[in-house]
Amino acid sequence: MNFLRFFVTGLLVLPLMTQAAELRVDTNHGSTIYRTETLLQRPDVRTVTIPDDVAFHGTMHYRAVPLTALLPGVGVSDHLQFTALDGFVAEIPAALLLQHGGSEAWLAIDDPAHPWPALSESHGGAGPFYVVWTRPHAGHINPEQWPYQVAAIRVLPPVASRFPAIQPAASLPADSPIRRGFAVFQRTCFACHTLNGEGAATLGPDLNLPHSPTEYLRADLLRGFIRNPQ
Repeated sequence: MNFLRFFVTGLLVLPLMTQAAELRVDTNHGSTIYRTETLLQRPDVRTVTIPDDVAFHGTMHYRAVPLTALLPGVGVSDHLQFTALDGFVAEIPAALLLQHGGSEAWLAIDDPAHPWPALSESHGGAGPFYVVWTRPHAGHINPEQWPYQVAAIRVLPPVASRFPAIQPAASLPADSPIRRGFAVFQRTCFACHTLNGEGAATLGPDLNLPHSPTEYLRADLLRGFIRNPQ
């Protein structure tokens, strides 16, 4: 979850992140490298206002480009992986970005000439690139779908296809609470954690190895920790 990133970000060599940076985008049409200075000179760059920014917890103004403009050939059935410098990995269905009339995703660009403020004295910055959303409530966008420190975006198969060992048993009914929990797990927990060694994130510890939290936390404590980790 995003709060865990604050503990790791301070350990990074963050001064480099306010300099001109590169973003790698791998889609069905090949690989492209976007650089800070090039993105800031694009004709579709805009100043967007985010009233309740997830990372900064207040109103922020960004120079940004529509994220879909950087994803040629991506369709509604595709799946996108956003990899951050600190090991955070957001898994977002492309359909969420391609929806019409709801939320809109933007790639905010940290301008070295006018850098964003630090997240806190010890937590570093959100740059070089940050996915922000206008009208996030319209698309039910959750905090883990606002990845910052983004270094790469890739079109990949969905999580369940890439890591079949973490899927619920095929015999479970479609409306099983376990299946609903697995959907929540993919949207939230999997951005920071692996499960049984499966996953791409490196920010947080594995959630079952060497021990599952269910083995050493009471049910009420575990429930409270999941709902309010801080």
